Amino acid sequence: MKVLVVGGCGYVGGAVTDILIKKKINFTVYDNLLYEDKYLKKNKFIFGDIMDNEKLNKLYKEFDCVIWIAALVGDGACNINPSLTYNLNFKSVQNLSKNFNGRIIFFSTCSVYGAQEGMLYENSKTNPLSLYASTKLKAEGVLISKNSIIFRLGTLFGLSDEFSRIRMDLVVNTLTVKAHIENKIEIFGGEQFRPLLHVKDAAYAIYKSIDSDVKGIFNLSYDNFKIIDLAQKIKKFYSNLNIIITDIPFQDARNYKVDNSRVREKLGFEAKITVEEGIEEIKNLIVENRIKDVFDARYTNQKFLMGKL
Repeated sequence: MKVLVVGGCGYVGGAVTDILIKKKINFTVYDNLLYEDKYLKKNKFIFGDIMDNEKLNKLYKEFDCVIWIAALVGDGACNINPSLTYNLNFKSVQNLSKNFNGRIIFFSTCSVYGAQEGMLYENSKTNPLSLYASTKLKAEGVLISKNSIIFRLGTLFGLSDEFSRIRMDLVVNTLTVKAHIENKIEIFGGEQFRPLLHVKDAAYAIYKSIDSDVKGIFNLSYDNFKIIDLAQKIKKFYSNLNIIITDIPFQDARNYKVDNSRVREKLGFEAKITVEEGIEEIKNLIVENRIKDVFDARYTNQKFLMGKL
């Protein structure tokens, strides 16, 4: 099995490539190094843009499986240049669907559910509230009839690998940083639910899918948490933490709980890494001064991409 990892140099890609190396999978990374200056891992690497259809369509003939991680991720980042977001998040995937007939593993997002009450299943109605979510949903539509497995990811957290940049614009990571540095975190509302998932668990789900014949759409998360409950978990690591709750409406109206039973039953996958373990990872990163400036724009998609897109 020859595997092409499209977008293998980012936050998720770092964890994915680590596990593929460990499991001795024959794979090649295709990436334009948007967030990185270099790629140091010893597996095969091809520099390229996901909008270069001619280059990719030639490559597809050499591989049995494509893991598609590449995308503009996050509401703010996607809103910088909507037409580019549409091309990167949908049109490139549309080209993949038309020109590759092997195994496809694709990362979508639980954001496609928008704001809904009750437990949400893969056949629940979708209600995307952002360009990011709507482009991911369109991409799902062109892949669903293929030999594909589509993961609707919960919000990721934790450390990926020792090379790739960490993301500090994800709720667990950013709240932990603020708790450590400012000794306070501000919660808007707090009753919103989020499904959370460690980035390394997301990578393991990909590994489990490569040789599987399981197809379709799957929710992927560790568990569902209210934002206020997440804040209380962080407080266990910072006993004097000041949690400020405000009733000011937060611009992000997403609120959803997802059921994970289908991915357990069909793929035999269950996330293992707890939110507490993720909080501890981020805390130790700061305590040991392993990041010079945790507020550097490089660690936040929207801030980093302003002026670049």
